[in-house]
Amino acid sequence: MEKSQKVTVLGGGSFGTALANIAAGNGYPTVLWMRDQERAAEMSKTGENARYLPGVKLNGSLICTSDMKEAVANSDLVLVSVPSKSFGDVVRDAKQYAKPGQFWLSTTKGIDEKGFKLMSDILREELTEQEIGVISGPNLAKEIGQESLAATVVASNSEPVRTLVQDVLSCRYFRVYANVDMYGVELGGALKNIYAIIAGLASALELGENTKAMLITRSLAEMSRFAVFMGANPMTFLGLAGVGDLVVTCSSPLSRNYRVGFALGKGEKLEDTVAALGEVAEGVNTTRLVRDKSRELGVEMPLVEGLYKIIYEHFPIKQVVSQLMLREQNSDVEFVLPRSEAN
Repeated sequence: MEKSQKVTVLGGGSFGTALANIAAGNGYPTVLWMRDQERAAEMSKTGENARYLPGVKLNGSLICTSDMKEAVANSDLVLVSVPSKSFGDVVRDAKQYAKPGQFWLSTTKGIDEKGFKLMSDILREELTEQEIGVISGPNLAKEIGQESLAATVVASNSEPVRTLVQDVLSCRYFRVYANVDMYGVELGGALKNIYAIIAGLASALELGENTKAMLITRSLAEMSRFAVFMGANPMTFLGLAGVGDLVVTCSSPLSRNYRVGFALGKGEKLEDTVAALGEVAEGVNTTRLVRDKSRELGVEMPLVEGLYKIIYEHFPIKQVVSQLMLREQNSDVEFVLPRSEAN
């Protein structure tokens, strides 16, 4: 049964395509926009995104286009799913076709270096009349495309936004949970990319399962500590958008950032690794931005500092690992609720 609300996904990468396919499969008239006219035409003809989701059959009702006006002008829900470096440009191009009452959401897990802005900051600045939100979670797009069981989080201050996204994207293999801590959910998605690179490094060096457990838990402590300084709720990091996303990206070769770290650990050059991926690994740039911001705020982030030294200052990996292990040992859990609040 076709639904009345119209859905648009801006960005024909793996995750954008997967979300558009779910929405179309749920009966929502859905448009998937991408810059490349030839690729849009090819996807319309073959019913497949051969570049990013090969082998995944697209719903027959899904419209693929490179026409921004066609994509945005009549939409009720717009999901922006493009790399962070082009996010602002795409939104500025699209907003001329925005209509009153539209909901706009980011699915991008990155940070814009101009003022250390999250994607929700850009949406808020450019679309002052629209209600906005973000989507983030342990969402490896290839698995979602193959209909493996998965879940995500939609965060927004607007209940109608949260409700519509849950209706549009929930299906038998994909669950959508709601949250009001938009900044925390978004920061979790951006920060975990850094630690996925570190996990890939550890795996390449065959450092062992104990090491991986230590890295993941210390990463969670570090990213939540930074997020609190930025105004997020640390409890958000105990959910899907925090520990859930962190675990999957630190454990799976399907994670682009994990693959970057693994290649670095095997001695490959960063430039060659990124070029071979064919997709953006947000964690490389995020490492630099978060390292600079953490120093500005006075937030201790030893893992970020260590990865920065490896990527940008070309320190030997074993030297950085040794320095990290010789650091002063601090508290294990930093955000503990008083007993009165825990009951």
